[in-house]
Amino acid sequence: MYRNPEGKPGVVLAAAAVAQFVFALDMSVVNVALPAIRTALGFTPLGLSWVVHVYALAFGGLLLLGGRACDLYGRRRMFVLGLTVFGLCSLAGGLAQAPWHLVAARAGQGLGAAAAAPAALAMLTTTFAEGPRRVRALGVWSAVNAAGGALGVLAGGLLTEYAGWRWIMLINLPIVAVALALVPAGVPAGVSPARRERLDAPGAALATGGVGLLVLGVVRTDTLGWSSRTTWATLGAAAVLLAAFVVVESRATTPLLRLGLLRSRWVGGANVLVFLAAAGQFTAFYFVSLYMQQVLGMGAAATGIAFLPFSLGLIAGTLVATRVTASRTPRVSLVPGALLAAGGLAWFALISPDGGFLTDVLGPSLVTSLGAGLVLAPVAAAATTGVAPREAGMASGLMNSSRQLGGSIGLAVLATVAAQYTGTATDPAALNAGYALSLAIAAAVFVLAAVVAIAVLPRRRAATRSPQSTATAENQLEGTPS
Repeated sequence: MYRNPEGKPGVVLAAAAVAQFVFALDMSVVNVALPAIRTALGFTPLGLSWVVHVYALAFGGLLLLGGRACDLYGRRRMFVLGLTVFGLCSLAGGLAQAPWHLVAARAGQGLGAAAAAPAALAMLTTTFAEGPRRVRALGVWSAVNAAGGALGVLAGGLLTEYAGWRWIMLINLPIVAVALALVPAGVPAGVSPARRERLDAPGAALATGGVGLLVLGVVRTDTLGWSSRTTWATLGAAAVLLAAFVVVESRATTPLLRLGLLRSRWVGGANVLVFLAAAGQFTAFYFVSLYMQQVLGMGAAATGIAFLPFSLGLIAGTLVATRVTASRTPRVSLVPGALLAAGGLAWFALISPDGGFLTDVLGPSLVTSLGAGLVLAPVAAAATTGVAPREAGMASGLMNSSRQLGGSIGLAVLATVAAQYTGTATDPAALNAGYALSLAIAAAVFVLAAVVAIAVLPRRRAATRSPQSTATAENQLEGTPS
């Protein structure tokens, strides 16, 4: 059983949204600054890739563990701890004097985010009951998340060009400070389990190792390639560890991830959708940015400004989705949103080496981002539908893992497709052709997401949980009579 300490829902939403904004910002702000970082700190080409890879590795590998820790040790506690670690490591990164300083700081940022991100989402799902209020809260959370990712490109370009690359790390500090300041203003102390459950140490080790090796194997394909023995050895080891994880979790009395959760059409289907949507969205960000810089010859700041319509479209899409799905099933927004995003990416696939921002970027940016926004808010609500409060962190960690893996794997695969199609050519026409092919495949990924939404997600909205039904569900999970 759980008791629900008093808190202020508006403050909880604000704290969770600000935290998610800084995590999304940090994932995209670094990319534009990589050339400046390489020059300033003397990175080798291979070493520079670890500025991005080590964050993805720590964040993706530890999300399931972070999510479960929220349920066992308290969401507010993990939220504060994760944000504090993230902020301190951002400061360390901004003061870095050697390559290993920055890589270590990025690893620490990933660790902090892996603790705080699932805690933020779990705080929302336990504060707002299933139904219109939760949909609206998750709509705001999703809009802020989308804005952070899109504005990260803008901030990265402007800060790198006019303030220096160190500010892409230091900019996190005031945002983290705001999120932490909101905690005592109204974030409840969290839930207290009736009995203290022990952390599933074998499951945690297997999940962290398996997901970590999977992310490592995928992200290193940019330097090793998919045909490398090292790549396949890493992916094979990840498969073994993840298979062992499934076996261990099926027998554990207090699992890190209760496998029965995946049998829910809402949770299982939504996580597949998150994976596919992240793969398509990350691909759009990456290749459109490359197109503007490598083909159209735009600078870092101009590229960042050019992403503003994308950011506005994402925010508009999430707000529309929130209104549409407040009293209706998420499928109403998910299916047309995925198809609209697919249409925008297919439009992007028509890019020309002789094109320009107004003719080749603006229109498809608005269509793609609006469609992606229509997917983001309802998929977050779907992924937490029917989940008992005692497993809110578990479900949140799972959804964040699906998003991180989708983005990493999708981008790595499509980057390889573009590179192989382009070959050794570096002229704008050849690069344009490779980018266009990958964007066309990303469009197909969003079509697949629409198919999954139609085939897997229930046609009707799940009934809103009352306190009595929540207690009954939790007792059934614990094996006690209700």
